[in-house]
Amino acid sequence: MSVPERRGQIWLIRHGETEWSLSGAHTSRTDIPLTENGKKQAGAIGTFLSGKSFSLVLTSPMLRARETCRIAGFGDVAKIEPNLHEWDYGVFEGCKTHDMRKEAPNWSIWSSVISGGEALDDVGGRARRVIARAASADGDTALFAHGHILRILAACWLNLNPDAGRLFALDAGSISVLGYEHANCVIRLWNRAVSVANDDRA
Repeated sequence: MSVPERRGQIWLIRHGETEWSLSGAHTSRTDIPLTENGKKQAGAIGTFLSGKSFSLVLTSPMLRARETCRIAGFGDVAKIEPNLHEWDYGVFEGCKTHDMRKEAPNWSIWSSVISGGEALDDVGGRARRVIARAASADGDTALFAHGHILRILAACWLNLNPDAGRLFALDAGSISVLGYEHANCVIRLWNRAVSVANDDRA
């Protein structure tokens, strides 16, 4: 990917814990809220980002992302970005990998034909559109979204195929940063967990 002239960084914030992220269920269009721990994670994200300014804040339209954004303190400035919606898993919505592998030992969402859902290359197209929007900002951009779309976005940032997102584990309530080294698009920070031990905001 060519390096944009303004060279703002892109901060990736995966939403806090939900009941389905905790269980490992694939969650896309099912609009479920954060758990209490997820709300604490969102508060800790706000503490971590305290004093950090962004030229652009974008959030997925799904409740779990918007709630994380709001609790973290960016709800008033965030803009809804439909392209940050999680990968539509179609018939695999709510399925867990370990359950699927009881029937098909090598099953992976990354290599499956997704009936009623979204092709991986189409998700990659959405990710590239988000990158283009972020590149047009005057400074850093924050994205509040979901595990798979953010992993795919990172792969696209590195000029890899969307399926390379399978190599980037990303936990709920984590922070990552995409940036530059000289003329190269690189990962500056990945899957940074935030401590919730001393954060009581929910």
